[in-house]
Amino acid sequence: MYCDGASAARRDCGGRVNVIVGLGNPGQRYRHTRHNLGFDVIDALAERYRMAVRQREAEALCGTGQISGRQVLCVKPQTYMNASGQSVAPLVRRYLHQGEGLIVAHDDIDLPVGTIKLKRQGGDAGHLGIRSLIAWLDSDVFTRIRMGIGKPARKDEVVDYVLSPFTAEEAEARQMMIAQAVTWVETLLKAPRQP
Repeated sequence: MYCDGASAARRDCGGRVNVIVGLGNPGQRYRHTRHNLGFDVIDALAERYRMAVRQREAEALCGTGQISGRQVLCVKPQTYMNASGQSVAPLVRRYLHQGEGLIVAHDDIDLPVGTIKLKRQGGDAGHLGIRSLIAWLDSDVFTRIRMGIGKPARKDEVVDYVLSPFTAEEAEARQMMIAQAVTWVETLLKAPRQP
């Protein structure tokens, strides 16, 4: 069954909803920057599965649809990266049971550009968006898709670096990571549910 509203997803689809979050910053200024890779993954999922991620709920843009036969709520928090948990936690409480079914796609400065890894739980590794999620959820048990953006030569350049776009030479690697993240979301959703 297809549900056309975020609140309708739980009510009309038996409460079995997976929440897919892409971390990023709202606004045209941050579009397609390194820090917004998570948003780019949500946009790619929305395009592939014809979802409109426009409905406002819990300080986020949300869209519902089906991926791999599972009902999903795709989320782009609008609270800025460092306060992502403020937006995501109410949605997790509303649609999930203790974070089960939460997948978060985000950039990772500790991985080289083009590298993508899966993490099931653990600390934030210095990522302030993930730190906010862990604090607001009071749990570090959720699946993360970590996409490498590389790092600048100097620590004092980190903020400017993560808020900069990928270079022309990195464009192919960026697209590959987004495509791989979409595939991983599909694969994760195909996995048997935990009892």
